[in-house]
Amino acid sequence: MSDDLRTPLYDLHVELGAKMVPFAGYAMPVQYPMGVMGEHNHTRTAAGLFDVSHMGQVILSGASWDAVAQAFETLVPQDVLGLGDGRQRYGFFTNDTGGIEDDLMFARRGDDLLVVVNVACKGADIARMKAALAPSVTVTELADRALVAVQGPGAEAAVAALDARAADMRFMDVADLSLDGVDVWASRSGYTGEDGYEISVPAADAEALVRTLLAQDGVAPIGLGARDSLRLEAGLCLYGHDIDATTTPAEGALMWAVQKVRRPGGDRAGGFPGADKALETPARKRVGLRPEGRAPMREGVAIYASETATDPVGHVTSGGFGPTVGGPVAMGYVNVDHTSTGTPLWGEVRGKRMPVQVAALPFVPANFKR
Repeated sequence: MSDDLRTPLYDLHVELGAKMVPFAGYAMPVQYPMGVMGEHNHTRTAAGLFDVSHMGQVILSGASWDAVAQAFETLVPQDVLGLGDGRQRYGFFTNDTGGIEDDLMFARRGDDLLVVVNVACKGADIARMKAALAPSVTVTELADRALVAVQGPGAEAAVAALDARAADMRFMDVADLSLDGVDVWASRSGYTGEDGYEISVPAADAEALVRTLLAQDGVAPIGLGARDSLRLEAGLCLYGHDIDATTTPAEGALMWAVQKVRRPGGDRAGGFPGADKALETPARKRVGLRPEGRAPMREGVAIYASETATDPVGHVTSGGFGPTVGGPVAMGYVNVDHTSTGTPLWGEVRGKRMPVQVAALPFVPANFKR
């Protein structure tokens, strides 16, 4: 792990007793002494702090907001132009076959656009934006900033104790806050299904601010293990697993993230890569899956329509134990004629067929502050 990159919080993770693992080229905490189950439950009931500094933070700037937004719409099927100042949206880059090259968050900061992309796709995403948008739009990677998330029902109290304005924010708001004397960019969002904030902070100030946040009542450090179980219960996609370059937004059940103005018949329909294929009615679709019993069905498990069927109708893309649900949960793709909630199916685990049922997503209701 000596060759892995380190976030500005690496030394603090080690001090806190984290088990560090390689993740997409970075040394990251997978768990702390509390353990994955304890960290998961703590986030659901109090507040968890996550280091997500490995993600890519990029600023797009140009002559005007309209110029930046219109340019970015050539890469994504989202309504960027209609985004209000101080608001954020979920989006994705598509390719010429309508597949998802990466999923991302983008936020309007005055006339600029802040884009946060996945670590494994960071280099390709920045190259994509520079190739498509320059020279009219300047693409600047913010390599000197850290990113942390505070998630859970106690998140508002913890952050608002440092800046009362945090309590006024609603889901997907973005704002400039001053936390313990540090100027930060905050969004009311996250990757757990819980209320919370994602906070972009200058790297030099990150450790001191995180120590202050961890000193707030009920805030504990959380690793990648619980981050994964939390997002799975929330029905949220993990790029490279539940969605990838071969998955269209329609297949990924992500049409909710394509605003009406960008859909066929909308005022600004099309104009992004693969527009003719990305939104087509799919032959397969992402669904929630609830295995019966206690045994998890993990990524790669083949799904069959019956106990004796020879040809699979789908496969699992993410799966594990859901601590809040109290049993195994999974997501995967199945043929569209098997996607109705309650449909009985079978997963093949170590050569044995086990019953599994199509389930509504999310497994745990979202607690966003709207």
